[in-house]
Amino acid sequence: MAQTPTAHSSEREQAHARFTVPAKHPMVTVLGSGDSLLRVIEKAFPATDIHVRGNEVSAVGDPGEVALVQRLFDEMMLVLRTGQPMTEDAVERSIAMLRDANGEAGGAETPAQVLTQNILSNRGRTIRPKTLNQKRYVDAIDKYTVVFGIGPAGTGKTYLAMAKAVQALQSKQVNRIILTRPAVEAGERLGFLPGTLYEKIDPYLRPLYDALHDMLDPDSIPRLMAAGTIEVAPLAYMRGRTLNDAFIILDEAQNTNAEQMKMFLTRLGFDSKVVITGDITQIDLPGGTKSGLRQVQDILEGVEDVHFSRLTSTDVVRHKLVGRIVDAYEEYDSRTARTDT
Repeated sequence: MAQTPTAHSSEREQAHARFTVPAKHPMVTVLGSGDSLLRVIEKAFPATDIHVRGNEVSAVGDPGEVALVQRLFDEMMLVLRTGQPMTEDAVERSIAMLRDANGEAGGAETPAQVLTQNILSNRGRTIRPKTLNQKRYVDAIDKYTVVFGIGPAGTGKTYLAMAKAVQALQSKQVNRIILTRPAVEAGERLGFLPGTLYEKIDPYLRPLYDALHDMLDPDSIPRLMAAGTIEVAPLAYMRGRTLNDAFIILDEAQNTNAEQMKMFLTRLGFDSKVVITGDITQIDLPGGTKSGLRQVQDILEGVEDVHFSRLTSTDVVRHKLVGRIVDAYEEYDSRTARTDT
């Protein structure tokens, strides 16, 4: 994208920038159907005049804002060159990343680096991080042996971890995947539940099966499970085992108690990787029981080869309202805590 920025002084300093979109990229891919992407940009930069004529985009306004608009179009072009389309959500997240990076010393990963990092492709669908924190979480899984993904619902903690697990299995970095979560609603006393073992544990493990079906050929899953290549089991079934050559995911870890968390962490064997995910705002443990996920942050923070990735409402990739709901609850909890003290 050619750029010819110039600056002019009037009563208040304004900057002018012009971008030329290469002819090989139809303007609809840059501006969106019905100019939907352009409207997102205009809403994000209300004090900047943005005009389109032919394949040229011009921007006039505050120098800092015009520079961000210029960077945004550069990043959008980098994404489009990979063949990946831009969406309204991707544009909004790109703007947020650029604004955050603008305030960070040393800069951060660029939107194009985040939005084009492919983890896994299956049946024409590609799984990739959508936010900067998600990319850093995925990168941490590559770098560290034990990674904690902590954050509210909808931030992709479990889904991205499972995508990395399938990627590791397919590239033969590990020989098997082990997925586990505490069946806290049943107190893990599964013998008291009716039905076969599968019927007893299925309600607690169903979300993990659903994610697997997104990432693998559904017909292959029963075969992989029968061979022990993929194992999905309640946390209680991990006791007494040493897990070698495996990618192990503990989901809903906020519902472990301190003893269960220690038991799980000490299952780690050679050539294995562990990802522990949870939301410390949604603890279902009986009153008075301390969450193992809450406690482990104080115990393992700073330990070599252990990493804590913390995601927030800005990383929610479900309906936009979910992020606002998370923020509203956090504000309420903070307000209540001040009132109680």
